[in-house]
Amino acid sequence: MELLYAAFATLSVMFMLFFVNFPYFLHDCAFLIKVLRIKSKRQRLRKRVPLYTVLECFLEDVSRHPHKPFIIFEDDVYTYLPVDCWSNKVAHTLLKHTHLREGDTAALLVGNEPNFIFLWLGLMKIGCSVSLFNTNIRSKSLMRCFMCCKTKVLIAGAEFSDAVCEVLPELRERGVSVFLLCDNCDMDGIQSLKDKMDDSDDGPVSLMLRANITMKTPAVYIYTSGTTGLPKAGIVSHDRMFGGTFYQSLLGVKHDDVIYIALPLYHAAGFIVGLNGVIERGITVVLRRKFSVSQFWNDCRKHNVTVIMYIGEILRYLCNTPKRETDRQHMVRRAIGNGLRADVWQEFQSRFGVKHIREFYAASDGNMGFMNYPEKVGAVGKQNFLYKKMFPHALIRYDTETQGPVRDSRGRCVPVPTGETGLLVCKITERTPFQGYAGNPEQTEKKKLRNVFEDGDVYLNTGDLLRTDHQGFIYFQDRVGDTFRWKGENVATTEVSDVISLLDFVEEVCVYGFQIKGHEGRVGMAALRVKEKREFDCNKAFDHVTNFLPVYARPRFIRILRSLDLTGTFKQVKTSLMKEGFDPEKVTPPIYFLQESSKSYIPLTHTHYKSIISGEVRF
Repeated sequence: MELLYAAFATLSVMFMLFFVNFPYFLHDCAFLIKVLRIKSKRQRLRKRVPLYTVLECFLEDVSRHPHKPFIIFEDDVYTYLPVDCWSNKVAHTLLKHTHLREGDTAALLVGNEPNFIFLWLGLMKIGCSVSLFNTNIRSKSLMRCFMCCKTKVLIAGAEFSDAVCEVLPELRERGVSVFLLCDNCDMDGIQSLKDKMDDSDDGPVSLMLRANITMKTPAVYIYTSGTTGLPKAGIVSHDRMFGGTFYQSLLGVKHDDVIYIALPLYHAAGFIVGLNGVIERGITVVLRRKFSVSQFWNDCRKHNVTVIMYIGEILRYLCNTPKRETDRQHMVRRAIGNGLRADVWQEFQSRFGVKHIREFYAASDGNMGFMNYPEKVGAVGKQNFLYKKMFPHALIRYDTETQGPVRDSRGRCVPVPTGETGLLVCKITERTPFQGYAGNPEQTEKKKLRNVFEDGDVYLNTGDLLRTDHQGFIYFQDRVGDTFRWKGENVATTEVSDVISLLDFVEEVCVYGFQIKGHEGRVGMAALRVKEKREFDCNKAFDHVTNFLPVYARPRFIRILRSLDLTGTFKQVKTSLMKEGFDPEKVTPPIYFLQESSKSYIPLTHTHYKSIISGEVRF
């Protein structure tokens, strides 16, 4: 008996020591079991005949619970069956009034509203791919989106008619049919669509219209800003889109949850993880046109929201509001998203009492992701041995001067040790494919790194700098290259430079992002060299950037310099400019900042600087 007690005590000590050294072992096991279950489910569904896509998943939802609320939008509630009927109306309308057929591409320039969902589902029912246009883009960038995907039809919300009219002559030259979501349209070359949808048949759409679609067929194109300065159309196949729907399941969303989405549906987070995840779970989505800090918790209370989607900025905005007695009077138990700073994470959870926050890392043009399933504050995900085997990836040494990976004497990339920041590269395999960018083979090839660790291997260059700790947690550090993150959007510095260089008094321009304490991402700065015998025109600069750049891409600061430093290969040196920031005592004047109330760039004073640093003035 004494030997039995001794053995039991020894085992107990061993177990205790094991869990002290590996405190997240059970979390890892539970997550991997979920991953394997979903993998098995996807393999079964891939074998289904006819093809099983997100659309078929939606139709199963309609069959299972036709009268369950699917979309709550403002004061309207749309159950699953009426949404199905409206998408049928879209399909029949487009078949009658356009030349769209299986394999063609249509573009949506539509904000967050039920019509976006009706149109997307309707286009899938006739076998079409859908380009999801960022509603902020205009002019040259908008035309680039059409050129990428050989789009045949544009459907735009009525509020975007001005943006459409800017490019209408070029669209007509290319034979693009243009529709506005309105009842009547008297503009030459543009047709109304809402009236046609209202009068259309809402009966079922024949499966034969999409009989040749496969899981490898492009389902949607999601646009991202790259180092070229123009949007790139990331190809998302039906298989990849369907795979993304399981994020909600992995992040703990249940079948009886109600999820709140104020993120734009043209982004992968709002569309694939959010909307498509809603369909996979068969739940209800409270859809908001735009995020509103004043209405956020009112909406959550009114509609019994249990899950919210966020980017880091959203939760920071909520934390910056005055404290109220009602801060914890809601049913939200889970928040899922990315870009959340550790300090905001802790403040948000402490103040509003949201029990679970699940960060994830992914990209619309990436081939794998991470999830912070143990909810470690500040981490974007966690890795373990088995996950790394299933989804091969590495952090490699990156040279910020040459803006490329460091290679050793054998020409191989160099992995960074634990705790050191490195460039994330993900192996391109059959399980983790990279489909590239539509109509842009050069940029597709540029994203690939070859012979990384051995001859013939190919990895995807994510362009993101991350680090890991000894427990396997992953922390996002920064983005590389000429793109920085601001207001939840990627800002391509070359695009901003191209716009500013059109000002007749600008000789040379260098655009970069720099950090200001208390702000997510990086604030835009344009360093200018003004032409000889010319002066910087504050009002003209303001009018120009507001006319040609979306809000998030407009430089908040403009700095005037006598010269811009270049490297030996004639690349602009931005590192020192980023470090100098905008302190008037440290940078050589003049420096200006964008002030909407004055509709101009105004000289930055010490008073302005102190107000920005203290948080009195926010962007």
